[in-house]
Amino acid sequence: MRARRSLVPLAAVVVLATRPQLSLAHEHHHDGPADPSIPIDSILKLHILFQAVVWTILFPTTMVLGLIRHRLHVPLATVSLALTTAGYFFGHGHGGRSFPHTAHGTVASLLVFYLFAQMALGMYLKLHLSWKAEGRIRPVVLGLHGLLGKTFPILGWVQMVLGIATLQSWCFGGHLGQCLAHYIMGSSFVAYSVILLIMLKAGAGWLARRGRSQEWFDSWVICLWGLVNSFTEHHGGPWTHKDLQHTLLGVVWFFGGAAGIWTSRGGKRSIFPGIIIGITGWAMSGHAQALMLSTMVHGLFGYALMAAGVARVIEVCFVLNDRPTGESDTSPDPTSSDELTGRSDWSPVRAFQLLPPWLLTAAGILFMSATDEELRWADGNGIDHITWGLIDFSIAFFLFVWFNILLDLYTTSGGRYGARVSARSTTESGPWYSRLGQEGGGGIRNGGANGPRADKGGYGDHGSEEESSIEAESHVLFDEGDLDAEEIDPFDDERLQSRQAKVRGS
Repeated sequence: MRARRSLVPLAAVVVLATRPQLSLAHEHHHDGPADPSIPIDSILKLHILFQAVVWTILFPTTMVLGLIRHRLHVPLATVSLALTTAGYFFGHGHGGRSFPHTAHGTVASLLVFYLFAQMALGMYLKLHLSWKAEGRIRPVVLGLHGLLGKTFPILGWVQMVLGIATLQSWCFGGHLGQCLAHYIMGSSFVAYSVILLIMLKAGAGWLARRGRSQEWFDSWVICLWGLVNSFTEHHGGPWTHKDLQHTLLGVVWFFGGAAGIWTSRGGKRSIFPGIIIGITGWAMSGHAQALMLSTMVHGLFGYALMAAGVARVIEVCFVLNDRPTGESDTSPDPTSSDELTGRSDWSPVRAFQLLPPWLLTAAGILFMSATDEELRWADGNGIDHITWGLIDFSIAFFLFVWFNILLDLYTTSGGRYGARVSARSTTESGPWYSRLGQEGGGGIRNGGANGPRADKGGYGDHGSEEESSIEAESHVLFDEGDLDAEEIDPFDDERLQSRQAKVRGS
């Protein structure tokens, strides 16, 4: 009976995949931009609502539940698939305003096959087939299913951005290049914010085991991005001030990133990524635009980016005192990758450390909303830069709190083995974020953030065998490929329940 229920959403996906006349076009498609004077009907509004909820809320939550091996992962994935399927049909069955063929529709059609593949992989894992090649095939299917699931938030973000542009008929003709520049760069700042949050809350051990600092990775991205921008910002013809500014920003990023790579070798912290972000914000704050509204919004973006860069430098130099995140003041050698000298107590994220990622999120949203078409539309509707900025800050706050909710759901559930967290309650083990499992904060195991306890007996006191076993299963996001802990198939319900009962009995 359960198998039949799980086949229902799969059948819907198969119908979509085998009906190209539905997935590729419908009668409301035409050439040229949409007519904004024609209102959108209730069916299209349902399409927008369903897809926004599914791809912003449900699929990211499903991804986290999958990472922590939660029993609600499969039910929520099924509900999400059913809702996005309904939303897909709404998008092809509406009246009112009609739209041209766009990338939004093309990506939606490709996502049908993407969702079908993800559901098929999940169903295979739930069937628990017993055949000769299962031992070799199942790990591959499990890894592919997890990889596809982790890309859902990225796909949802891209598709929603394309959907907004389609709804407003933006980015057509000569505006495409500017849209791509703003949307890609703005999204990159938001992605950088997410990466910083992940590293703050769940990646300290991953960095320590590799003997690298966050700035080493940041500097490589900055350097390579600058190299590309140095040769792609001028498109022939006479050089303009904008061409020179954009090209020189690429040069600054290239050499500044190289300086960051060199100075962050050996796990050292570096101030240069923050300085480069600050310089970029300074340059953009004075970037002249055709409209006064556009100039003001670009200035606000520049100020947010400058503040992010300054805050990042303050965080590294004065909040952390050049130590890696997660290292305490009593660490013998916070930069050491040695198993003994590199251990230290886990310290919680300090309040100031949330400021740089928040400012990066705000800067990214501001830049994404600063294209010529968007601001001409805002100017035509009598919106000033204060109102526009408050709208952007509201979106940024929503995204920031949602990023933190998802990360905290992951970390407070014990990371990879979410259902098998320490038998000791979080109230006994200190702050709510001490999913790392140890009283007073866990030590770093192998340079990580959740190893043998550094309290009550020093680094050599690992507690009882049962505690050590529990602690080995309570680790953070990037430990998935690094530990020797026994792999648990999240779709093996019987074995999963047995392990949970064993941990609770400990």
